Amino acid sequence: MIRFFGIVATFGVVLAACSSQEQVTKEIDRTEENRYTKVILSYDLNEPTEFVILPDKRIIVVERKGDIKLYDPEKTGLEIIAHIDVYTEQEDGLMGIALDPNFQYNKWLYLYYSPEGPEEKQNLSRFTFKAGKIDLGSEIVMLEVKTQRQECCHTGGSIQFGPDGLMYLSTGDDTNPFGSDGFSPADEGRGRSPWDAQKSSGNTNDLRGKILRIKPEADGSYSIPEGNLFPVGTSNARPEIYVMGNRNPYRISIDQKRNWLFWGEVGPDAPNDKDNRGPRGHDEINVAKEAGFYGWPYFVGNNKAYIEYDFASGRSFEAFDPKFPINNSPNNTGLDTLPPAQPALIWYPYAESEEFPMLGKGGRNAMAGPVYYSDLVERELGSFPPEFNGKLFIYDWIRGWIFTVTLTDDGSLVGLEPFMPKTQFNYMIDMEMGPEGALYILEYGTGWFTKNNDAAIVRIDYNGGNRKPTLKANASTVAGSAPLEVKFDTEGTFDYDNDNLTYLWEINNNRLSEPNVSYTFERPGIYYPKITVMDVAGNKISQQFKVAVGNAKPDVKVELTGNSTFYWPGDKLDYTVVVKDEEDGIVGNGINEEDVSFKIEYISEGLDLTQAAQTTGHQVVSKGLSLISESDCQSCHKLNEKSIGPSYTDVALRYKSTEANIEMLSNKVINGGAGNWGEQAMAAHPSLPKEDAEEMIKYILSVADQKEIETFELVDQYQFNGSPMTKEGVYVFNASYEDKGANGMAAIEDVDRVILRNPYLQAEDFDDQRNTKIYDMRGNQKHIYNVYHDSYVKFSDVDLTDIKSLTFLFLINETRRASGTMELRLDGVNGKLAGSVSFEQSTPVMKLDETGKHDLYFVYQYPDDPKQELYSLDWIYFSKQKEPGRLNY
Repeated sequence: MIRFFGIVATFGVVLAACSSQEQVTKEIDRTEENRYTKVILSYDLNEPTEFVILPDKRIIVVERKGDIKLYDPEKTGLEIIAHIDVYTEQEDGLMGIALDPNFQYNKWLYLYYSPEGPEEKQNLSRFTFKAGKIDLGSEIVMLEVKTQRQECCHTGGSIQFGPDGLMYLSTGDDTNPFGSDGFSPADEGRGRSPWDAQKSSGNTNDLRGKILRIKPEADGSYSIPEGNLFPVGTSNARPEIYVMGNRNPYRISIDQKRNWLFWGEVGPDAPNDKDNRGPRGHDEINVAKEAGFYGWPYFVGNNKAYIEYDFASGRSFEAFDPKFPINNSPNNTGLDTLPPAQPALIWYPYAESEEFPMLGKGGRNAMAGPVYYSDLVERELGSFPPEFNGKLFIYDWIRGWIFTVTLTDDGSLVGLEPFMPKTQFNYMIDMEMGPEGALYILEYGTGWFTKNNDAAIVRIDYNGGNRKPTLKANASTVAGSAPLEVKFDTEGTFDYDNDNLTYLWEINNNRLSEPNVSYTFERPGIYYPKITVMDVAGNKISQQFKVAVGNAKPDVKVELTGNSTFYWPGDKLDYTVVVKDEEDGIVGNGINEEDVSFKIEYISEGLDLTQAAQTTGHQVVSKGLSLISESDCQSCHKLNEKSIGPSYTDVALRYKSTEANIEMLSNKVINGGAGNWGEQAMAAHPSLPKEDAEEMIKYILSVADQKEIETFELVDQYQFNGSPMTKEGVYVFNASYEDKGANGMAAIEDVDRVILRNPYLQAEDFDDQRNTKIYDMRGNQKHIYNVYHDSYVKFSDVDLTDIKSLTFLFLINETRRASGTMELRLDGVNGKLAGSVSFEQSTPVMKLDETGKHDLYFVYQYPDDPKQELYSLDWIYFSKQKEPGRLNY
């Protein structure tokens, strides 16, 4: 698809053929992602909504709560250049900004906002930009959109200009979606107008739920251009309407050559189709080449029809007809007969889309970005290449992806291509092409209705020539006592263009030209070794280290008497925390015991053991919290304070951690829901595995019970709880010490931890495997199956000290072979044979006589028939008894 500067990269990309709605796979070319760089221009934003780029590359950002900020690339930070007093309940506030097409001469700009005061409306106003400020006294209110503020939601608020100087303004349906179960909000009951989008989106005589098109005049008024949906003078119809039938067209865009209108439509929340209501919710990307009706609240996606429904009686009628839509709502003040409904260009639900699977799964919030043309920008370093000409950029606020869309000359869809799929974007809320042809993005940040630290203005630069080397340099240590030998290496350094590289180490006034060097620092002090790598084109990249010589890092160890992998309920464990420091001494001789932090914590929901092993700080993260941090949960929830959804603490205080509540809440995470914490709906997550949802809920329900962790003696005996523990639960022994510093060097901390897991080792928790599958039975009783001769599961670094026997739980099935054996091999699939058991009974016991830590390979053996499926494995119990007795499983 893209070829330039002699560089070609080929990727397989799924294209969508709209006419047949079938998936088509085709090889297309595009440039490598490493040619694009995400550059952070500024942080310090508080709910940014839309932005504009001035001809001199200064940027004006509007924030929902009324601040207007200016970014100047010649200055540091953002400057507040105006504040609009706005109504900020629900989703209202300062929502949109656009520059006049002749801004360079007249300095006019336009804002769309919710004015404070008793009048329920949105204003579209013109202001003048003077001397780097917005003159609030210059305001001319061009257009008012009447609203209702008692019941939320959906504001729209995006402003754009076309190449002909016409202004487009998007408005939301101003309808409460929470009384319709995520389907069509068309409640015609008495007093239910706020729940009826037929009053707005389906109403030809109302400006809400529309994209308006007007021509601003010099005196601050506007006129109606030709080609709108309803000509001037049409009875019961507003002539400003260009597109109607919108739910929340939050971000719009105009093709500056073809003069086509694009927008992202934020759709309803129903996770599944329902026979008596209609289709599940979909978000949409739409294109309008001429005025039209785009379906809401009667149709969604590619004209999937809702069913007329009586909310009072619960009775369903016929599905709406996209060719002849009729609005007979008592809340309608416009025409009864509406234009034929137009289908979306792209549509996708919470689950994986059948038509557009490349768009992923989960929460959704569709947005339309710019269409690029290289001959409409002042090309310079960082400009996007001409191969993007005519391509539409689309993006999703929740899912974090960007795609480019290729269309035919008549607007039909050719294909979608991911753009920078490996780059993290923090909830993109606006996107524009700069005057120089670089892509600018406004990131709202992680949480709803709050100031986010990751909210930012960013720019995407393109490099079409020789690329800088990629430098990865390492130091064996960066602190220690003198003399200190440090080994430096550049392992992992490479060049995308396969250039020969030269290396220069600058260390303490020495210049060394090898990729890997060793240097001894003889005297205490702070040193700044630097490595510079250069390619044949002269492109350089450098990395600097800080090496502190004069203070050795302390050595902290948690030493256990006995097994260091498992705990057994009711058992006692002797432990010692050993702390040594070259300058400070040892505990009792230079180091006070109270200066050593030591804690023992039981985490019932378990840990991500891989992540915990890589964590060097004080805190380890539970499985549930780890999953939450990787999801979109943080955009709607916080630990201790309400966001768009309830806090985790409030949820934990309402629901006890019972199996029934975990089941109910995990299902709600997957299927979505509304009504328990106000009317705001919770998005569905249909692709989330049930066990992951349960882990997340277990963590959430545990936060109300979190207490101050007890501090223990450094040498003592610990007794584990004797009551039954969860199979996921772990004990964490965590010790740390920060030394006193020495020879003018700062203090250094060392941390050590031991994590003890339940002796029931779940088979599906393997670290590696061969020829096995995981079977999930009722969502929470997993095991491995589909196993044959030479299949195995591996568990890494397991301590066999004091382990006398292993008990296996095989799942007996008459269609699988009962004979054969399970072998335990140490440190390799062909390693030492430590024991074996046959499948003749479901819980055989393997005697052991081993000690120390090993990688354990549990290998299936049935050489007589390698194609015969063998018994599934549920768990392995590690016992300190040769005869473990009856197990409670």
